[in-house]
Amino acid sequence: MKELEKKYLEELFIEYAKVNTRSDATKKQFVPTTPGQKVLAKKIVAKLKQIGVDDAYYNEASGFAIGYLASNSSDKAITGVGFIAHLDTADYPAENISPKVHPNYAGEPLTLNSDKNIVLDPKDFPQLKQLVGQTLITSDGTTLLGTDDKAGIVAILGALKYFKENPEVEHGDIYVGFGPDEEIGLGGKRFLATDFDVEFAYTLDNGQAGELQYETFNASQATIEIEGTAVHPGNAYKTLVNAVLIAQDILNELPKDEVPEKTKEREGFILVTKADLQLDRATLELIIRDFDQIKFRQKEELIQKIVAQCNAKLDRPRVKVTFEQQYENIANTITKHPYVVNLALAAYKKLGLTPKIVPFRGGTDGNFITQKGIPTPNLFNGGGNYHGRYEYVTSEQLLLTANTVVTIVEEHVRQTKSGRDERALDNI
Repeated sequence: MKELEKKYLEELFIEYAKVNTRSDATKKQFVPTTPGQKVLAKKIVAKLKQIGVDDAYYNEASGFAIGYLASNSSDKAITGVGFIAHLDTADYPAENISPKVHPNYAGEPLTLNSDKNIVLDPKDFPQLKQLVGQTLITSDGTTLLGTDDKAGIVAILGALKYFKENPEVEHGDIYVGFGPDEEIGLGGKRFLATDFDVEFAYTLDNGQAGELQYETFNASQATIEIEGTAVHPGNAYKTLVNAVLIAQDILNELPKDEVPEKTKEREGFILVTKADLQLDRATLELIIRDFDQIKFRQKEELIQKIVAQCNAKLDRPRVKVTFEQQYENIANTITKHPYVVNLALAAYKKLGLTPKIVPFRGGTDGNFITQKGIPTPNLFNGGGNYHGRYEYVTSEQLLLTANTVVTIVEEHVRQTKSGRDERALDNI
């Protein structure tokens, strides 16, 4: 991509960062859950039309802004590729976002807000030292910036602009999608696969340059409901059944070391996310996460066993557990389609990036889109300190991310003509 496009990406990112697109888990009945996301989606549709893509529209049912750039190649063997980024930002203040541009960053502490003494300091965030000389973009410290995932959005748009302005560059069909409510686990669920006529796709969600994530957690939520019996404590002998104490017994039986604060990399965990405790009833909510499918099921079975043992000690079954499957490790599918990973790694190497395959300790829209038949690993968007006041990105990283999209599309054309890299992922 031409160097002059860096300023275009920077200005577009700042424009989009100012739109409050914070999602709201309490409004799941709405698509999207917050009006700002629709505002941004409509702005993106207008930008797609301005760029000159062949089709651009807002899908009211899914909340996705969709764009399609038709192939300019006569080679019908070149399959379509998709790129996806999300509109919403995390559960952190996002009203009146005021992006600040710091040209030629020198690696020193930056005062984002002098009144509140909010400082972005390399001592706290050593990654900043790698950005010396770049144009750093931050918020004013009172809000997040929105790097997650507006950096991904503008990189995709920049890549499309490049292809339209350079028609001599051969490419296949390119589909792009910008969806709502990823941060609350709804966007990918609502995505309509009929909007994407592609063989595979990529999300651009978080991550440093060169990172690639094709493994995520298997995920479910367990809800444990406890029925107690409340009577006056003066008449409680052999009658009162305290739901609070039953809940305490259950929590005491959970593994003490299989929790997020004590696990890393591919280690799974059980996390208690909510406890509503009253004398006559109690509810516990837990999330279960593991990369390994067998270990994941063992965690669910352990919870079932704890509940069964608890009921065996009571006068009658008073404890019930239900599981809601949330998403599946995308590696379960993507390892059967290694080309989508090998292609991205080849593009990284062409750009001089050192590939780093990272297990993603969470989930992305790609989890749900993969389950809909489109293998979708995650690339990167080049930002840092996601989900808080210290979020940042640089203009150079925006350009690099856009170049990565372009290079993947170009490499897909090259490999289709010369032979695709279908090596199994454990042989990379």
